[in-house]
Amino acid sequence: MGDHLTIFPLIPTNFMANHLDLEEQEQLDQLKHFWNTWGTLISTVVVLVFGSVAVWNGYQYWQNRQAIQAAALFDAVDVAARAGDQGRMEQAFADLRSKYAGTTQAAQAGLALAKSMQDAGNAQGAKEALTWVAEKAGDDGYKALAKLRLSSVLMDQKELDGALAQVSGTFPAEFDAVVADRKGDILMQQGKQDAAIAEYNKAFKAFDDRLEYRRLVEVKLNSLGVRPQGSPTAPDEVKK
Repeated sequence: MGDHLTIFPLIPTNFMANHLDLEEQEQLDQLKHFWNTWGTLISTVVVLVFGSVAVWNGYQYWQNRQAIQAAALFDAVDVAARAGDQGRMEQAFADLRSKYAGTTQAAQAGLALAKSMQDAGNAQGAKEALTWVAEKAGDDGYKALAKLRLSSVLMDQKELDGALAQVSGTFPAEFDAVVADRKGDILMQQGKQDAAIAEYNKAFKAFDDRLEYRRLVEVKLNSLGVRPQGSPTAPDEVKK
């Protein structure tokens, strides 16, 4: 028998190398095409992302620094208030107003200064401090509180139109009951009893029935010969 010779085709090694080179070149071409198309956009996005992070970190640092410095000035106001030193209180508050007007501490200092001045009989100084908080505070809650206190000062001075104006604007919802009660007080002083009763009724409905303040409003209505609307003993409910 003759020997059978099986011949396997020999694949040149240079063929494999060329094949791999072609694949790599194709991938490189695709990558270049992709980068030419999208590279600028990707670079811009990356720069914006890292830039935003840097800005945010810088803003956080600035905010923290502002808060610390404002807190230090508020402490100065507090110390001066306890010492009865209105001059130092006014100076510290002036610094807060000029440098850190939007901070919580500035609003708190304004309210503290106003109370101190009112206790000392300086109604004009109290009005000025409260007016600033009512107009410039960075927090709507402090603005609302300042307006309510300012209306009280104006009522004491019989400036009833001005007092009513302070409680006639927009307030956070949680102040609705107190604002209605204050409006009722002002309207009563103006001799507008029916309008005052309507405001007292609003206040009575808005207050939580567990609050003692609600009982005070009820007393005001009772003194006017009115049972609060919505109370268990209100006339319209008794008829039912």
